[in-house]
Parts: sequence; C-alpha cells; structure tokens
Amino acid sequence: MSNDEMSIEEGYEEIPSKQEMLVPLKTYIRYGAHIGTNKRTKDMERFIFKRKGGVYLINILKTDERIRLASKLLAKYNPEEVAVFGTRLYAQKPIIHMARWTKFLAFPGRVVPGVLTNPQLVSYVEPEIILVSDPIKERQAIKESKLMGIPVVALCDTNNIVSNIDFAIPANNKGRKSLSLIFWLLANQILRERGELSEDQTIKETPEDFMVMLS
Repeated sequence: MSNDEMSIEEGYEEIPSKQEMLVPLKTYIRYGAHIGTNKRTKDMERFIFKRKGGVYLINILKTDERIRLASKLLAKYNPEEVAVFGTRLYAQKPIIHMARWTKFLAFPGRVVPGVLTNPQLVSYVEPEIILVSDPIKERQAIKESKLMGIPVVALCDTNNIVSNIDFAIPANNKGRKSLSLIFWLLANQILRERGELSEDQTIKETPEDFMVMLS
C-alpha cells in the first residue's frame, strides 16, 4: 500500500465491530472506488469524505453500506424484472458479467430511445426496477423510467445529481477498476440475499474477470 493509500485508510472513522465490510477498506482503495471528481454537487455532499489534491474522495463506509442495501432491494425482484444499463466502455463488461450471475437484463452500450416506453422496439422491456452505472450517461433510461414509474438505483459519483434517482450508491462510476469491483460486489451480495451464496462465499470469478482489459 502506498503512503497516500495509508493516509486515506487511516482517516476513515472506526467501522462498527458488528458490521464487517464486504471487502477490506484497502481493497476499495486499491481499486479506486473512493476517487471522485473535482466537482461536488449538493446532492452528494453527505457521501463525501474529504477533498484531497483537488479531487473529492467518497466515504467508502457509505459505499459499502449502500451496496448492501441496494443488493437487498434488487434481490426482492425476479431476475427478469431488473434491467441494468452501462453506456461507458468500462461499465459494459462489468454489467454483462453481473447479469450472467444474477440473470438480470443487461443493456451495455448506448441506451436506445424507447427501450422502456416503445413496445414496438425489438429491445423493449418492462422491468420493475433499473440499475444504471452513471446518471449522466444513462439519462435516457432514467427519463423513460420516470415516465413509466420505474424506480432507479444508480452508481453516483461526486459530480452527479440524484433528484431522479431513488437509491444512490456513492462510488467512482468512471474508473475501469472501480466499476469492476462495484459490480462484482453487487453480484455477490445479491446472490447472498437470494440465498444462492452463503455469507462467506463468493462467485467463481474475481473483480479482474469483470474488468475491461487494456490492450
């Protein structure tokens, strides 16, 4: 661990002993899940740990807590009732792999207008809830969800506005490593909530298997 990682890790408040994290804090930091942007919206203030080197850092304790809560929520739905959207290149492979394990509907790449509102489209679906990797990139899916009364769960960075989001998971939603870890964690925790994995089990893939490899 670098000196910067050490100082960040030591700065977080004590984790309640009765609640262990899904992965160690240093793992979140190694994957850059805590690294926000140089912008901070009022909506995301409550999820921010501090500002360092011109960038806002996300409170990973809140990230971990809300991954658990989001997983509990998503696990209540039948798999075919959940649609996952990831437009950014680094989000596409993670959502595809997550969908393989959870059996959710995956929509990697550009959101096709009408996918949630136009029954004549081949890609049209009628989910009960959607999960998006970035409210900015997937604003079309969010817009259509609001028209159809579909709740939205979203990974939200420090620069995001959450007015149209029903449940926000604070995390670095742009980084290649961060996205692989967050979707890997969601896949595992959703399967635990369903009873398909025990609390000490993980899927037979690693976050690296979810990650887009650079050529």
